Amino acid sequence: MQVILVDKNDKEIGISEKLSVHKSGKLHRAFSIFVFNSKKELMLQKRSLKKYHSPDLWTNTCCSHPQPGKELIQEAEKRLEEEMGFSCRLEEKFSFIYKAELGELTEHEYDHVLFGRYDSEPNPNPEEVSDWRWVSMDELKKEISEIPDKFTEWLKLCIDRVIEEIKSCD
Repeated sequence: MQVILVDKNDKEIGISEKLSVHKSGKLHRAFSIFVFNSKKELMLQKRSLKKYHSPDLWTNTCCSHPQPGKELIQEAEKRLEEEMGFSCRLEEKFSFIYKAELGELTEHEYDHVLFGRYDSEPNPNPEEVSDWRWVSMDELKKEISEIPDKFTEWLKLCIDRVIEEIKSCD
């Protein structure tokens, strides 16, 4: 899989293979999807043990990288269907850059954060997802503070901003 290399302003500067980018720590474009139900609970997924980084950790609904030459929202909607087995309309809320060391790999991403709404159960792909659940934002904040090692780095880094965005929509 190819990923899009970007500068700190999200301007495309090249294309490279995903694993090599995660080994070298080059900044690249990504997206993180947060799907909420009508009770404002977030759908979390537990990453499959087969994932090459951050396996068996709880995270937001879906994450990935848009393919070169493709539109971000369409790529995100496609990936949500592939990974979680459902679709919903997605809207970009904010973006941020983060860098996290994950053993021998480095996540260095210009991450576009997308929100969606869905009130049914997903049908997750077991190659990607080992479990899922709905959680209130208060409960999630509590769990992250009590057992941070059970959650992905990017979720811990952006959760406060996600909560701010939810509150501004009220």
